[in-house]
Parts: sequence; C-alpha cells; structure tokens
Amino acid sequence: MKKNTYEKRTKIANDAMNYIYKYIDTDINIDDLSIELNISKFHLHRIFKDEFGKNIYESIKSIRLQKASNLLITNKYSTITDIANMTGYSSQTSFLRAFKERFIMTPKMWKSGGYKEYSNKIVEKILNPNNLIDKNIDFSKIEPSIVKMPELKAYYIRHQGYDISIKKTWQKLQTWIYTNDLKDYKQMALHHDNPIITPLEECQYIAMIVLENENGSLENLSLPTLNIPKGIYAKFSLRGKYGDVIKLIQWVYHTWLIESGYETTTNPSYTIYYKNHFLSSDEEFILDYYLPIKYV
Repeated sequence: MKKNTYEKRTKIANDAMNYIYKYIDTDINIDDLSIELNISKFHLHRIFKDEFGKNIYESIKSIRLQKASNLLITNKYSTITDIANMTGYSSQTSFLRAFKERFIMTPKMWKSGGYKEYSNKIVEKILNPNNLIDKNIDFSKIEPSIVKMPELKAYYIRHQGYDISIKKTWQKLQTWIYTNDLKDYKQMALHHDNPIITPLEECQYIAMIVLENENGSLENLSLPTLNIPKGIYAKFSLRGKYGDVIKLIQWVYHTWLIESGYETTTNPSYTIYYKNHFLSSDEEFILDYYLPIKYV
C-alpha cells in the first residue's frame, strides 16, 4: 500500500472513532458520518474494520455500554432511563437488553455491587508470570491533581489486547525512535477501552510518541498520527511493576470516582510514562494516569 493511501485510511479511521466518542450520547447515523468524512459507507466500514478489528456498530455499542457501566455507579441520582438516554439508547428496553447481553446482569444488579465481581474476574487474568503483583497495594494515599491538558499530536502503533505482548509493540516503536534519532519526546499510551470491564483480548491499547518539538524532518514517517483530545483530567501518579496499572485503574473507577463527585467523559484515558516497564530491564514503571472528568 502506498504511503499516502495508508495515511488517508488511518486518518479516516481515527476521525470516525473521534466522531463516535463525540456523539456517543446521540443516535449516531452512519450516513451522516460517511458524508462528514466524504467517503462511501462501504469504504468507511471496510477501513474501520481493518484498523480497529471490529465494525463500527460493534464499536458504538461497546463505547455506549462502557459509559453506561460507569454512569450507573457514579450518577447516584440518575434513573436507568436517564442513563439509557445519556448513552444514546432510544428506549430503556433496548438498553436493558444490550446491557444484560454484555455484562450478564441487569443494570440494577451492576449498580448494587455486581460491577466489583465482574471487574475482579478480569483483573485476576493479568497477574504477571511470577505472581509478583501486590493484590493488597494501597492506593488510598494517592492524591490526584486536577489538570487542564491541551490537544496532543501523537505518532502511534495500535495493539490489540491488554497483556504482556504489548512489549513487542513498544519495541517496534522504540526502533522507530532510534531510526529518527529522537531525543525530546513523551512515551504515552491511549486506552480506547476500559480494561477493567472489557475482556482483555478485546482492548485497544495504543502505544504513542508525542514529540516535544517537531521542528525539522523525520527520516521515517511510516507511522500514522492521531490527536489526543484536550480536556480536564484527574492525574494519578504511580510507580510499580506490570499488573499494578490495572489495579490502579480499577481503584480509580470503582473507588475514587464514586467518592469524588466527578463523572468521567467519553474521551479515552491515557498514560504518560517517565519510565516504561515494557522497555525497562527491571520491568518497573513510573507514570501518570489521566482520567477525563467533568464536574456534576
């Protein structure tokens, strides 16, 4: 595939995903989306499936239900009908059916504590090979800061699944860094899916590089780019080893967020690595985790 064709295809796929996140609380019309992107529906569906591994309708459904699962436990005064409306469902009946199919329980059961049991089963699967993860790690002493982040342009490689194989993707990205002799950059990860409620093999993890200064030319421009949305984020700082991150995410969503008075948005969360455990020889990380929030 020619380089300019590849760039156009990845831009279309990313623009489509950004559109879905932006309008997830509405009845998204694929005809309107294809007109906005100036592409036929046929080609839009094919490009999206090639890039993300699932079709547009599956992605819309997944994002709706991820948002609903968070709203059910953070919006204490919202009814089931309210949450169905906030996540783009035309009726409570269709929402109830979709939710039960996805989470094997009703929204009421989920809200009453079922979410803890569900996420615990997923988190247990990410134990590292030596079982060195500290199951009793205490996050309660972490004091997040509320920050306003600008839009960021990132070069990226997409990875399907949330497991130790992410290391291979980071090694490829590091090769690209060495090829271009880059010095000033941030290593980041974008989480399109919430790994504590999405089966790990289905999670979209995106390994990214954000350049501090993009003056001058890069020798190898084979990587596509995407824009990370600007917004208000709660920033959590942590150091640890593989497996600790997903425990942090679980605590952030299921403890801190519930008690905070904030609500998460449909923007994806992301991580900035100061030390990347997928690349460091001691497999330790130092990072900031950014959760998109709004005051309610």
